Amino acid sequence: MKDDFFIKIETWHKPDMGENNNVHCLAEHTWKDVEIVPIDIADRTQVADEDYKEDEDPAIFKSAKTGRGPLGPDWKKELTNNDSCPHMCAYKLVTVKFRWWGIQGRVEKFIHKQENRLFTNFHRQLFCWIDKWVDLTMDDIRRMEDDTQKELDEIRQKGDVRGMKARED
Repeated sequence: MKDDFFIKIETWHKPDMGENNNVHCLAEHTWKDVEIVPIDIADRTQVADEDYKEDEDPAIFKSAKTGRGPLGPDWKKELTNNDSCPHMCAYKLVTVKFRWWGIQGRVEKFIHKQENRLFTNFHRQLFCWIDKWVDLTMDDIRRMEDDTQKELDEIRQKGDVRGMKARED
């Protein structure tokens, strides 16, 4: 499809609770068409039944190393009122272009829905895995990146296809 299909994901991490507007500095004519989709990692209703994992539920999880969690229904308000607890918001800008007459809108909507699902599940996991990463140094992270790159290259060469399957709903 060459230039008729692309997906671009841009992320800004900001030390706030998601109240920034247009952090990607989009032009006004572009910004007016942006759909903002807030993700609440503690909200079980944002997770499909087939994606739910009890050990990756921020509403249940309690970190042994940091004492964070479980996240209750008012966790955002509580975090806003707690200056001593670091926090951030990941602002994702997902741009999808699928120029194929007749199905363009449906395909773009489908891709956006899957990206939302992926981000929701990933950030829930990230919170619940805090005890695995909170003490890592940059050297540790770089080493893990190198190891992961080697593993992925090997999997691409001879491994089975794995991962999340797209849902139709």
